[in-house]
Amino acid sequence: MIKFAYLALGGATGAILRYWISGLPYKIYSGVFPWGTLIVNLAGSLMIGFFWGFLGRENISTNVRSFLFIGLFGSFTTFSTFAFESLNLLRDGSIKYALINVLASNVFGILLVFAGFVLAKMLLNLKY
Repeated sequence: MIKFAYLALGGATGAILRYWISGLPYKIYSGVFPWGTLIVNLAGSLMIGFFWGFLGRENISTNVRSFLFIGLFGSFTTFSTFAFESLNLLRDGSIKYALINVLASNVFGILLVFAGFVLAKMLLNLKY
């Protein structure tokens, strides 16, 4: 049961952070491109890669894994909103922006997971 509490706490935290961070670009940019969703998805990709590389599978408890990877990062990033916004761009005739959104989200998302993982491994090997 405690695992569900960690999951719920992470989910609530991630959702609040996503709401706050994804809303920031719309205060300065009024275009049709979904910058807020792209930013949270790419930041979440970097963070999940970093924490997976930093903590590793063996060094993290089930509760912490549930809090971070399923709750926090799962609710911080949002595939359904990305898909919906891409569909709306296509529906509105913004084919170029829809393609940019799909490519940027997927290509950079995968690259940032990898970069976060590598960065964490590099930091762990630094000698002070």
